[in-house]
Amino acid sequence: MSEKSKIHFPYKIQKALFFLLLLSSSFFSPAYAQNQPEVFNQKRFNTVVITESIITTASMIGLHYLWYKKFPKSRFHLFNDNAEWLHMDKIGHATSAYNISAIQYDMMRWSGVNNTKATWIGGLTALGLQTIIEIFDGFSQKWGFSKGDMLANILGSSLFMGQQFAWGEQRVRMKFSFHKTIYSKYSPAELGANKWQSWLKDYNGQTYWLSINPSTFLKANSDFPKWLNMSVGYSADGMIGARTNPLTINQKPIPEFKRSAKYLFSVDADFKRIGNSQMNPRPLLSLANILKVPAPTIEFKKDTAVKFYWLYH
Repeated sequence: MSEKSKIHFPYKIQKALFFLLLLSSSFFSPAYAQNQPEVFNQKRFNTVVITESIITTASMIGLHYLWYKKFPKSRFHLFNDNAEWLHMDKIGHATSAYNISAIQYDMMRWSGVNNTKATWIGGLTALGLQTIIEIFDGFSQKWGFSKGDMLANILGSSLFMGQQFAWGEQRVRMKFSFHKTIYSKYSPAELGANKWQSWLKDYNGQTYWLSINPSTFLKANSDFPKWLNMSVGYSADGMIGARTNPLTINQKPIPEFKRSAKYLFSVDADFKRIGNSQMNPRPLLSLANILKVPAPTIEFKKDTAVKFYWLYH
């Protein structure tokens, strides 16, 4: 197993930066973006830029001194990790890029920036943050710049930007859900020693969703609930290591788990569409759109009977 596989931490850092951005956005009250008047507010814009600049700068300095400085440097190099974790990390990169783009867009619209500029700023902010992490990786002997990660980052930002330019709204959202698994106890250093660590590190418990809003594809006078989404999810389990499962960890035998992908179908809610079109949601309500709502779910898995969950999360 490669060194990068042993400590798949850079993506965890991206998640931490992502939630720092969420924290900064919670200080503001972004209105429903499609109805935000395009009257530029310099004070709001300055507040957003200064707050994000401070958080990002502090995060990058801390990242360098608390993490990368501990490991030997190298010339800039590439690393191919496309075969790791049954592609869960790549979908995670795309989901983070999508949601950073969406949050940054909302804050720009709250500042009165017009749709086109806010869309570009949102997408490029996400790519910028995640590219910095990849460059740090590229100069570390233990990892390397991952072209697969960058492609996933670009796809996530592009999904947001493409919809905003084409429709002026998000008809398809990328979301995330998590449940605790049995696998972390076999490798707590790799998959997390507690629920909080596992939430960040255990790919077995993560599910990534494309949450599609049918009402946006129907006629305006349709009776289909505007808040109701249909979701298609991807997950995987049986993974103790990045590419293969070890036979032992710290001289303790590991059960033989079958590594397999899972495909899911469920329902979801678009919190931004609850209520009327003039709704100005509270920040926490808006940010809740990042998480998939626990709901009845059908699971499809190769060589396994179809499984139904009354409440999957």
